Amino acid sequence: MTDTLGNAKVTGQAGPLQGFRIGVTAHRRAGDLIEALERRGAQVLHAPALKIAPVESDEALMAEIAAVIAAAPDIVLVTTAYGLRRWCEAADAAGRGEELLAVLGRADIYVRGPKARGAVRAAGLDDAGISPDETTASLTGLAIGAGVRGRVVAVQVHGFTDAAALAQLRDAGATVLTVTPYRWISAGDGDRLSQLIDAVANRELDVLTFTSAPAADAVLSAAAASGKGDAFLAALRSRPAAGGPHTVGPHSAGGTAAVASAAVGPVTAAPLLAAGITPLVPERFRMGALIRLVVKHLEDAGAVRVESSSGLLEVRGQALLINHVPVPLAPAPLQLLKALIGAGGSVCSQAELAATLGLGGHALHMAVSRLRAALPDPALVETVVKRGYRLRV
Repeated sequence: MTDTLGNAKVTGQAGPLQGFRIGVTAHRRAGDLIEALERRGAQVLHAPALKIAPVESDEALMAEIAAVIAAAPDIVLVTTAYGLRRWCEAADAAGRGEELLAVLGRADIYVRGPKARGAVRAAGLDDAGISPDETTASLTGLAIGAGVRGRVVAVQVHGFTDAAALAQLRDAGATVLTVTPYRWISAGDGDRLSQLIDAVANRELDVLTFTSAPAADAVLSAAAASGKGDAFLAALRSRPAAGGPHTVGPHSAGGTAAVASAAVGPVTAAPLLAAGITPLVPERFRMGALIRLVVKHLEDAGAVRVESSSGLLEVRGQALLINHVPVPLAPAPLQLLKALIGAGGSVCSQAELAATLGLGGHALHMAVSRLRAALPDPALVETVVKRGYRLRV
């Protein structure tokens, strides 16, 4: 069961995913995936990256296609491969596919990246140039540099409308038309995609799941457009774990990342790999296999535990469990406990802990105090004079 923000309500049920928060980007079959994760104890943030209406019922898209055909633009900006394909599919469904291709064939087409260029050429068209860094901003600059004053420019919008880029084109003297072949809005009430991007950038999720390549493309593009692209990518990009990379199967390998990513198959994983993100991918490209892989990964890499004089202490993702019972604890003391458990009873210096947790001296002392208050025996966190702290196990 989820709340209005798509977060699972805490029910107290135990399971292999208890304490972990998982992001779901799926639209199709999202309910099956969410139910399976929640049944195993996870908290879920559901943010459908794409809502794809049947092309024949997307009246707004049909109107945009008709406007482009009527205007016969001089310049066309293609931002995503999937967007161009869906644009052409929608025109075909309306019986206007040949008209659209004829109009596009007479225009100067500029593309945002190699995938968009591939889609243009697959449609039997050619492009006049490609963005140097695969961003909408540089794509817009490329078109403006070629000259847009007094010309009609059609922009294939890739979900989030880049108002600044459109304004630049208009300020440069262009008449601008937009086409939105797919829209990044929730299939339910409201738009949760920005919330999911924030949660990843702030490292508040343990795993982010993907079940389609277009959704992966959409989330990456949305993160870049939101202004939090760097933080989003930094949280998801793998780095080598101790002992080498963590290999899950013949189609995937991953190290440790602040937020792990998981894709249902190699096609879905391709946009992530292109962005420098190494997702977990099951050997069998099925949703059930994806769920089992997520469970295994979080059990192996996302949980730390130790037997103490007060019982079993576990840090599982974003939660502390004492003898399998959840105990509320703020993020800083939770990460402190995780670091102390990881030290295996050895002393951790204040400087090491402060650097690891990103805390100043006073904040570190506060985290220690809050951790001690949450534990059944405050003496479990021992102060070693002039050296630091250790967990008494």
